[in-house]
Amino acid sequence: MHEVGLMQTALDIASRHAAAAGASRIARLTMRVGKLSGAAPDALRFAFEVLSAGTAAEGAVFEIDEVPLVCRCANCARDFEPEDLVFICPECGMPTTEVLSGRELDVAQLEVI
Repeated sequence: MHEVGLMQTALDIASRHAAAAGASRIARLTMRVGKLSGAAPDALRFAFEVLSAGTAAEGAVFEIDEVPLVCRCANCARDFEPEDLVFICPECGMPTTEVLSGRELDVAQLEVI
């Protein structure tokens, strides 16, 4: 499962930052997950529960900020959220490849105590 490796990496990052801050516990971890990231939010939640057990993140609140897929039309410069994975501008009907958001997969916020 791809999400297990992603979550392990996120927990490693969070643990390093917590240690650098002199904290003993991670109280909250928030990740930004874009629609095109390839990560399933429910699988990330499950991986967090399993992987955080016995660590400084055990019992922490885990939140996911889901980032929508937003494209920009190269023809008419309109920003839009495509209906599917074919990025066709709803204004002018032209296809585009410019993605403004939706690829994110990162630790966005960390609260330590």
